[in-house]
Amino acid sequence: MRITQHGLEGRFLRRYKRFFVDVELDDGSVVVAHCANTGSLLGCLEAGNRALLRDSQNPERKLRHTLQALQVGSTWVNVDTSLPNAVVFDAIERETLPELAGYAQRQREVKYGSNSRIDVLLTSASGERCFVEVKNTTYAIGDCAAFPDAPTERGLKHLEELAREVRAGNRAVQFYFVSRNDVARFRPADEIDPEYARALREAARVGVEVLAYSVDVRADSLELARRLPIAL
Repeated sequence: MRITQHGLEGRFLRRYKRFFVDVELDDGSVVVAHCANTGSLLGCLEAGNRALLRDSQNPERKLRHTLQALQVGSTWVNVDTSLPNAVVFDAIERETLPELAGYAQRQREVKYGSNSRIDVLLTSASGERCFVEVKNTTYAIGDCAAFPDAPTERGLKHLEELAREVRAGNRAVQFYFVSRNDVARFRPADEIDPEYARALREAARVGVEVLAYSVDVRADSLELARRLPIAL
């Protein structure tokens, strides 16, 4: 998926009040940018890491810039959680995601379950439905991506709702958007949230499909790279 807003590079200084980051641009000026990621960003927030900002070029915005990616070692990691759903949906629309191809109708943000919205709802020509929940993760231990990077009650609720859809006769997919391309596999982060890890294994046991894809992160694009093996 192409990213059309103008990008700026700089040096990450700090994150504070959850949604604010200070970045020193290459000209020495410091800008306050919006951080759209509510997670802990464990392993990504080392001062001095290269940072990529997206410039809205809209002076009316309270924070004109958005933090898009951070460089961890030699790898760019997408930290903007407003992007993964659009990337996955774009891949489905272009029929480049084989596991979710062939559906006649594709919708985003559809209400379902107990006051939730499914990220993607796919419907076949004969009416079979597939519920796809997308989770972004930036967390990695060595060459293994993991989720979550902080305890998540919301994520737990989503797994339970996906399991209910399977029990009702529908297809359900938990899709992990691994926002980096330096990993070889994926696993639940038992050390961060053992209850979520337990729920993921239970959801898989009842038939929820678990997919994880690494992502090529560039200044002007995000693209699904390769399917990762799952270690449950």
